[in-house]
Amino acid sequence: MGLLSRKATCNTHGQDSSYFLGWEEYEKNPYDEIKNPNGIIQMGLAENQLSFDLIESWLDKNPDAANFQREGQSIFRELALFQDYHGLPSFKNAMADFMSENRGNRVSFDPKKLVLTAGATSANETLMFCLADPGDAFLLPTPYYPGFDRDLKWRTGVEIVPIQCTSANGFRITKSALEEAYEQAQKLNLKVKGVLITNPSNPLGTTTTRSELNHLLDFISRKNIHLISDEIYSGTVFTSPGFISVMEVLKEKKLENTDVFKRVHIVYSLSKDLGLPGFRVGVIYSNDDIVVAAATKMSSFGLISSQTQYLLSALLSDKNFTKNYLKENQIRLKNRHKKLVAGLEAAGIECLKSNAGLFCWVDMRHLLTSNTFEAEIELWKKIVYEVKLNISPGSSCHCNEPGWFRVCFANMSEETLKVALNRLKMFVDGPSSTTRSQSEHQRLKSLRKMKVSNWVFRLSFHDREPEER
Repeated sequence: MGLLSRKATCNTHGQDSSYFLGWEEYEKNPYDEIKNPNGIIQMGLAENQLSFDLIESWLDKNPDAANFQREGQSIFRELALFQDYHGLPSFKNAMADFMSENRGNRVSFDPKKLVLTAGATSANETLMFCLADPGDAFLLPTPYYPGFDRDLKWRTGVEIVPIQCTSANGFRITKSALEEAYEQAQKLNLKVKGVLITNPSNPLGTTTTRSELNHLLDFISRKNIHLISDEIYSGTVFTSPGFISVMEVLKEKKLENTDVFKRVHIVYSLSKDLGLPGFRVGVIYSNDDIVVAAATKMSSFGLISSQTQYLLSALLSDKNFTKNYLKENQIRLKNRHKKLVAGLEAAGIECLKSNAGLFCWVDMRHLLTSNTFEAEIELWKKIVYEVKLNISPGSSCHCNEPGWFRVCFANMSEETLKVALNRLKMFVDGPSSTTRSQSEHQRLKSLRKMKVSNWVFRLSFHDREPEER
């Protein structure tokens, strides 16, 4: 051990989170309709597999792009040789245009302010390296994507301080919650360098409101800090209210060319909207020239292949395709979301009203034996090992109220979803539910109606054991 670095031997990656442990159990016993019908169904992975046929159809109609040809001539050698880490101009132009289209062309993006990265994971970590030093902190509203504990902290040394949001107002960001998180960081002697949000939210599946964005911009203006808006689900909004990018609010408030304007940064990728996480395509968009320059240099450690850039520049430049794809993909997401919600309701389970994303934030508080995170993990284990569904417990998302779960719906066939919902209904309606005493039933029923929880999960930096920091 003494021959290895502390980074190699530390336990701060977050791989032991229930979020990742659920994946491991699935991989040991994956469901297959024919080969393994009793296996675990993966509902913990936010992948979009609903519109692959649209992309495959485009590839069939555009063989030059798929075969790395230009006007019938091979450009394989050109793409195989070294490329500048600034990226192919054609791809950056196409990506900037697609980001604008995704936002209804209400705002435009300058390709010169785009930095290409190997996925949103790399983009978020690169921004941490650009904006914060080890020991500095970023504020994140809860619940948040479990992978941020790895992406933002593991290699950068940056700390996360939660902005505690509750079910009382649909987990919306409030002025008081922002101030309380900032004060908490100060008590921990942490210098706050910024706020990071996901819009639309992962795991809530909701879009950030104009009011929330105004609160955030006012907050970072007063505190002289940064705002990162991770907008990788911007094209998955399938019903009203629509998506509002932070860039739109900056424009409305006439903050262009101000210091605040330079402190707002956007992360985007094609992993969710186009369902291409394996292509590893992410971007940073920043109005700060210094951040763009530094992030571009850092991007050399995680480049997008030239072949990928060439193929996707052709696809994204086809405006008829992108327009039709975005519209059809949203219709399919809406229909699939409706089926999940209906199936959950049939099992007596409700979820937070949502309008975006590849998942639902599901309320299973009434199924807990007690209002504790121990009971949440107990329920989660039953669902993984007995019901054989991998879903993500709220505690892995740092939710401060036990009993919430993230359930994904776009990474499987409709038939598999039906199997999953049938399993869940059988579990809820099974012997364990009918044998509960009447008093226990009434207690759990009243527990479900609670608006604010008094139990707070162990989230803060100062609550962790030294080896977990």
